[in-house]
Amino acid sequence: MEALKTWLGRQFEDRLVEPNSSLGGAIAYLLRHWEKLTLFLRVPGAPLDNNLCERALKKAILHRKNALFYKTQNGAHVGDLYMSLIYTCELCGVNPFDYLTELERHADKLAANPQHWMPWNYRQTLAGTTPPAASLR
Repeated sequence: MEALKTWLGRQFEDRLVEPNSSLGGAIAYLLRHWEKLTLFLRVPGAPLDNNLCERALKKAILHRKNALFYKTQNGAHVGDLYMSLIYTCELCGVNPFDYLTELERHADKLAANPQHWMPWNYRQTLAGTTPPAASLR
């Protein structure tokens, strides 16, 4: 990166690039913001992108857009609950459709012991083993 910074600076010093050109503007911008643009280099193992965060935000933004069409406050509340459940399922590596289907099939058991029907432990409950207390987040 230091070699790149030196090369960028040399482009103007040796008059290889016109400062008023598009390339000159891009080089000037890069040099002007060098400190902030290379901040990630100071942390070993820092990711080069933030795709994970952007994917998480994308769901919330899509939900916000869809929420414009809720007709009642209760409808909006139900939509929020489903969005939360679906995202929690994805974070736990569970298929949201399968999870919600099982909740519907076992509604009576769910009402009796909701702590055994969380996305991270409902498979154990379906298998007939009660999830240990430690797995109840």
